Amino acid sequence: MESADVIELCIFGAGRIGNIHARCLHQNPRTRLRYVVDTHQPAAEALAAECGAQVVDTETALNDPAIRAVVIASSTDTHADLIERAAKAGKAIFCEKPIDLGLERAKECAAVVREQNAICALGFNRRFDPQFSALKAAVSGGQIGDLEILTITSRDPSPPPAGYIGKSGGMFRDMMIHDLDMARWIMGEEPVEVFATSSCLVDPAIAAAGDVDTALVTMKTESGKLCQISNSRRAVYGYDQRIEAFGSLGMLQARNMNENNLVLTNSNGSSGSKPLAFFLERYADAYRIELESFVDCILGRGELLANENDGVRALELAEGVIESSKTGRAVAV
Repeated sequence: MESADVIELCIFGAGRIGNIHARCLHQNPRTRLRYVVDTHQPAAEALAAECGAQVVDTETALNDPAIRAVVIASSTDTHADLIERAAKAGKAIFCEKPIDLGLERAKECAAVVREQNAICALGFNRRFDPQFSALKAAVSGGQIGDLEILTITSRDPSPPPAGYIGKSGGMFRDMMIHDLDMARWIMGEEPVEVFATSSCLVDPAIAAAGDVDTALVTMKTESGKLCQISNSRRAVYGYDQRIEAFGSLGMLQARNMNENNLVLTNSNGSSGSKPLAFFLERYADAYRIELESFVDCILGRGELLANENDGVRALELAEGVIESSKTGRAVAV
């Protein structure tokens, strides 16, 4: 492979998602992970050693002209600043969602990206999941006629630690934001109205932290398409990730991915395996494919499937959902 086709990158963040992205880059023949930046030195050194990279500070990474792109997988409160600095340094950017927990700050950041004409991919990895992308293609291809109802189910196997809630931005900005993005993408239309209702039924500590753990949201587009999203922080049977598209000519379903496809049938009935344990297993292919797509864009061989504008719009929807949940009224978005 020509050296010009090998992209040298830096990754910010050596935590759980940073490890996933770094390993994908390390295994990709078109990328070389050169630097790891993280305030937690032991984590940075361990990841760098695994991937043949160096641990450096932010200035060193962004000032190196050999670095063509950055992957931002650090804490959410660092995203907007790193995006802006990377854009001004002439780097292509891949950033985990959200851009920021504050809508105005996210808009400011997106404006800088546009001013710098930077490539900025947002980590809405579910757009790259093979099952969901196949469903999107089938809907767009007219296989179910006119889409009328979209149903998205997204339930975690267990709640996060209560200490995570306060810094996460809450269920709607942290968890449901993926589903809000999927709704826009699959429907091919912008929602104009949202209605939300929510409760705390799983963990009283989540309520004490000012958040909810169970929610239903209905969205409506200008043409009348409807979407319902069901979220819970607890599904005792595993990571529940399903999408159903219902239309004038039929229905499409993307079902759960299970631990295996075996089904036992005997005198007691039929039984099968549980869904995969959590998002790292369920979306392993999506994480790999989204970075492949990012590299294609850097090399001028593709277009971004999710960018900074999608990040802003998903956050706008999340804010509308939060308002509706608090007021009990439908909210124009």
